[in-house]
Amino acid sequence: MLSATFPYPPTKGGTQVRTFNLLKELSKNHQITLVTQAGSDVQPDEIADLQKWVEELQLFPPPKQASSSLVNKTRRFGNFLLQGTPPNVMSSYCDRIQQWIDQAVADNNFDTITCEHSINEIYVRSPWRHKLKTLVNIHSSVYRTCQNQLETGTSEHPKRDRLYLPLLRRYEQNFCQKFSDIVVTTEEDKQQILEFNSQANIWVVPNGVDLTTFPYRHSDPGGHKLIFFGGMDYIANIDAACFFAQEILPKLQQLYPKTTLSIVGANPSLKILKLAELPGIIVTGRVAAIADYLHQATVCVIPMRTGFGIKNKTLEAMAAGTPIVASDRGLSGIEVDDPLLALRANTVDEYITAISRLFEDVELRNNLSCNARNAIEQEYTWSNLANRYEQVISNK
Repeated sequence: MLSATFPYPPTKGGTQVRTFNLLKELSKNHQITLVTQAGSDVQPDEIADLQKWVEELQLFPPPKQASSSLVNKTRRFGNFLLQGTPPNVMSSYCDRIQQWIDQAVADNNFDTITCEHSINEIYVRSPWRHKLKTLVNIHSSVYRTCQNQLETGTSEHPKRDRLYLPLLRRYEQNFCQKFSDIVVTTEEDKQQILEFNSQANIWVVPNGVDLTTFPYRHSDPGGHKLIFFGGMDYIANIDAACFFAQEILPKLQQLYPKTTLSIVGANPSLKILKLAELPGIIVTGRVAAIADYLHQATVCVIPMRTGFGIKNKTLEAMAAGTPIVASDRGLSGIEVDDPLLALRANTVDEYITAISRLFEDVELRNNLSCNARNAIEQEYTWSNLANRYEQVISNK
């Protein structure tokens, strides 16, 4: 398993959640060598804990990051244009890792190589698929994510991204040709990858939830407490929080004056911190247990306007039993309409209507809560999803 990001602890969220939980489950039946990078932020006890789940842990220091000067940015774009690999992929690339993997493949040490997130595809050479299984686990399409941010006006660097968009399409199309199998998290991403390679073996394996970390709530707290959570330095979450706090919450507070919004998650950006100046908004930063905050909330809002792939936050709120109002992007990859697992909203008026319904109707809240938890237990446990991933790995 290749993971440029050190996948522990999984409470950091993002790619770590998917990578670690699949690794943990697969280690029950397979001997796993994990190749990853560990910077100064990775603690010795985290390395020791991760080693318990793998046969072999190959740790490499991350490459030194180039300066963000205009000259370096121009050089990186030029390299992207000529060589076809995005700057963010090149910035995590390590020559020593490449040498180690090349030798391991030459020595026939492994039956399968999995790239846990598409950023790791750079280490896999196209001819290898003829001698062993090579698999890329794409968490979400980079091309469609960039395209969607431009379409919705949520891009931080629209001029740059317009230049990048055709290059990202070329990049994703090219790397999808070299793997024996491709895994995605939603049917939507599967259709996108099929456009790039109609002959590809593409499998849908959603994200899951650790039910110990996200236990079901004991009771409905009532009231008018809203929560939005996630990594608060991520552009899609920053946009969602600002959109809700500035455009929806004030109108809700006109109807329900005691309405509050807790924005919960690590590394809040300056934009997020400034939201705490608005009435009724609490910005917590990192918390010990997000489930505790979910259990205290009347409704979880997931007002994502961009971002592809299945959302961990949606699954985690479902597991905790907190009724959800979410956008199409927030519900991506999850069938929520029959039975009803969440309410859908995309416009300001739709959010106000849906949240008001939940504020007023305790039976509806309880139905959503119960239905969502049942769906998680039946479809989205990591053990079930790892079984599906294992079938891909074992498929000849």
